[in-house]
Amino acid sequence: MNQTAWAVERDAEHGREVLLLVTLEADADAPRTPVAINLALDRSASMRGVPLLAAIQAAQALVERASPRDYLGLLTFDAEPEQVLPMRAMEPGAKAQLLKVLSRLEAGEGTALHEAVERASEAARRVLVPGARPQVLMLTDGEPSVGPSQLPDFKRLGARVAESGVMLHALGLGRHYLPDILEALTSPSGTGFVHVDDPEGLPMAVGQLGAELFGEVVSDARVHVLPSGFADLRCRHRYPARVEGDAMSASLGAVSQAFPRRVLFSGLLGSAEWNLGVSASYTENGDTRRITVPVTRILPDSDQGRYVRAVSAELELVAAEAAAWKALGRRHQESAERALESADMALYRLARLGAPEVPPQRHVERLADLRRLMERRANQQHPALLMRRAHSEVSRITMSRVGPAAPALVPWKTED
Repeated sequence: MNQTAWAVERDAEHGREVLLLVTLEADADAPRTPVAINLALDRSASMRGVPLLAAIQAAQALVERASPRDYLGLLTFDAEPEQVLPMRAMEPGAKAQLLKVLSRLEAGEGTALHEAVERASEAARRVLVPGARPQVLMLTDGEPSVGPSQLPDFKRLGARVAESGVMLHALGLGRHYLPDILEALTSPSGTGFVHVDDPEGLPMAVGQLGAELFGEVVSDARVHVLPSGFADLRCRHRYPARVEGDAMSASLGAVSQAFPRRVLFSGLLGSAEWNLGVSASYTENGDTRRITVPVTRILPDSDQGRYVRAVSAELELVAAEAAAWKALGRRHQESAERALESADMALYRLARLGAPEVPPQRHVERLADLRRLMERRANQQHPALLMRRAHSEVSRITMSRVGPAAPALVPWKTED
């Protein structure tokens, strides 16, 4: 397990600021943990035809990755959820049966999303696989039409699932899913959710998520920061964070091979002398470990400094972008325009930094979509669809599900 902590001191609007980027990365040759996943597959009417076929093929590809020490189960849901197959070891016979059941699925009616998550997580936490954390992987393209449908209901459910020890992942397909609901469900687990525009993109998304799930090395990773000489300290990524006395910690979830986890903190300085005590805790091979992470101070204009500042600029950008989409959806034109202006300024800063690990192009395209809709004053239907797409990308970035490779380190000053 490799850990780095890079600190950049710079001028901010209200004084001197320090950005702290902490990265946890698994060794490439570290043995992975076994997997225990309950697949929750939406087979509602809107999935009929190509979407359901794509979902089945994607799920089958995930099953094919499993080894005999991995446990998979299958829950399907329309108006009612059904645990079609219990979670069990993927011995050849069990794997063949799961693949066969998947191939015979048909679409139904209704979407009991709330009950499906409840039932899938309950089944997952009833099976103990030593060394594996119980997980639920849900794929849905629909809005809840059966049972609880309000956002507070799903916020409470997501919190209960995380508190029970189950990690929840979600894939939103097409235009009908609700990003607020998927974020409410997955945020307490520290995972975020993934969105694909159409069935053609589903196999790639599931393949990437499968590589992450089947490459897990450690679980329950958490970063702890003890500041000295600071007026305040904030966690900038939307991982679950908490204050622990004079320290702050953020829960990053699992760390897999080739999928580093990163979290950015920022704080205003209260004095000229400052220090940051950083440690990381995680579970590996059933053992909980806590290690000290040395903090390296780097120059703002170094390659590493521009990279850390680019991460900060991107988080500012997506926050302003999300505010603009929400204001547009509520038909608050002036608020949307102010938020768009803030997003444009953050995009300008991001582009000027020129950090290849944080490309600005994807934001250029989405802000252009947003600007065109504002100029046309389009009807509610079209901005609602694009709001969902933008919101899903915001969730992916702010949860930092998959981080790019970091630049090589050329230290300026090191503090133990």
